[in-house]
Amino acid sequence: MSLIIITIIADSCGRSLIDRQDKTEVFISKEIVKKTISELKEIHGEKEFQRIEKGVTQIAGLWQKDDGSSEEFKQFCIDNFISGKEELFTAFQKLERNLEILFGSFNYITVRLMKPLHLTEFGEIHPIDHMFGGYSASSHLTEDLYKNKIAFYTALNFPAYSLAEKAKYATEWTRRDWAYARMGDIFISRVPSELLQKSAAERAEASSYIDNYNIYMGKLVDEDMNTLFPEDMALITHWGLRDELKSNYNQGEEGLKKKMMIYEVMKKIISQEIPMEVINSDKYFWNPVKNIIYNENGEKLEFTPEDTRRYQKMLNQFKVRYEMDKYNSVYPTAIQRAFDQGMELTQEEVEELFVNFISSPQIAEVANFIKERLNRELQPFDIWYDGFKSRTEINEDELDKITRRKYPDADAFNNDIPRILRDLGWDNNSADFIGSKIVVEGSRGAGHAWRALMKDDVVHLRTRIGENGMDYKGYNIAMHELGHNVEQVITLHDVDYYMLNGVPNTAFTE
Repeated sequence: MSLIIITIIADSCGRSLIDRQDKTEVFISKEIVKKTISELKEIHGEKEFQRIEKGVTQIAGLWQKDDGSSEEFKQFCIDNFISGKEELFTAFQKLERNLEILFGSFNYITVRLMKPLHLTEFGEIHPIDHMFGGYSASSHLTEDLYKNKIAFYTALNFPAYSLAEKAKYATEWTRRDWAYARMGDIFISRVPSELLQKSAAERAEASSYIDNYNIYMGKLVDEDMNTLFPEDMALITHWGLRDELKSNYNQGEEGLKKKMMIYEVMKKIISQEIPMEVINSDKYFWNPVKNIIYNENGEKLEFTPEDTRRYQKMLNQFKVRYEMDKYNSVYPTAIQRAFDQGMELTQEEVEELFVNFISSPQIAEVANFIKERLNRELQPFDIWYDGFKSRTEINEDELDKITRRKYPDADAFNNDIPRILRDLGWDNNSADFIGSKIVVEGSRGAGHAWRALMKDDVVHLRTRIGENGMDYKGYNIAMHELGHNVEQVITLHDVDYYMLNGVPNTAFTE
């Protein structure tokens, strides 16, 4: 199941934070679990033993006092366990249909509530926009599904498998087996709705912070008060600074000066020494090397460092996730949830990938090759060296003119998507269908691709589109996000089971 579905269901669990320690205690005893499994085995036979054991054990860990007595738990399991293949598939189809409606509708609401935070067309962000953007409409969904026993019914008949078990059974499972396992991933925890609402608010606040963090490059100056960048250039710090740095590798000595200045900006952001006065503002000149700001007359001014704002937002999210740990018995830490549940790669596998990559002798060879090409010692920012790809003879200013003329607004790029896809090899019908499921919008942030979670909805391509149209950086972002959008459409509409939609890790589509 895609990470976004897991996120939505994670944002929809419910119990009061009051007396929460009691709520995390196991209510159903091991004796009751054992007795329930034994009775179900007698009824349905040895062939169903694994499913019985898994399902009963899983919902026993989720069942709380308010859900009913131990005897009611046992009777629920006996009354609702399905053994027949056809009946099980019928139940799966009905659950799958209804879950698509729920997940898709809540995702639809979330996307639209957050538009004022994400899109430039809504103008200046109002405090009420933050309030609605941080609101999770689905925060009580799973609370309701546990109360009406749908969650228990689902987990009993479609139990969860660990990542290790999925790897073990990978070669023998059918597509349907995988779809059943994906459904089993849904109800594995009961995080309080208040806590997950808080998590949604913290994520929205952090996202808004990043999406509205721009540096006015035309106001950066060197020691002689010279500017190196176009007066109207404003770059978001997420992608903009990096992409501008990459674009200057074919600009000789002037390009190196620009890269060094961008690097100084990055360092000041990381150290939080950057003046608050130059973030999202073109009012002052700023020398990032000496960290001095000037007014229009060249006079030095006092400033306020950003201090720890960036890291406070990280800390706030950490604290929320730490609080969630006690409600997740299958993946009891945020790190496990990120790796095993989200990316479906173990932490050990990822560590091994990094170690093997960094320690590869080819890395040193490539570094020396780049050093020879640049004819200088390598700098930290050279991790973004992009001299291995073919380059156009057209400079970026000309490319900006071309893209702005071709794409004066979001609709122009939107309308051109089917043509782009046809040029990339899709047939007419596929290109038109995929294009019809994508909506292009002007982004406050660097850009992103927001998937749909039901077939009746569309996916959203967000990129930067200025008043004069889409510049070349915006076009590059748009093409990158288009790749994600195409995957999102295909893996929602062209899969045999809804539960298999999406990919577990969007790095697959990078």
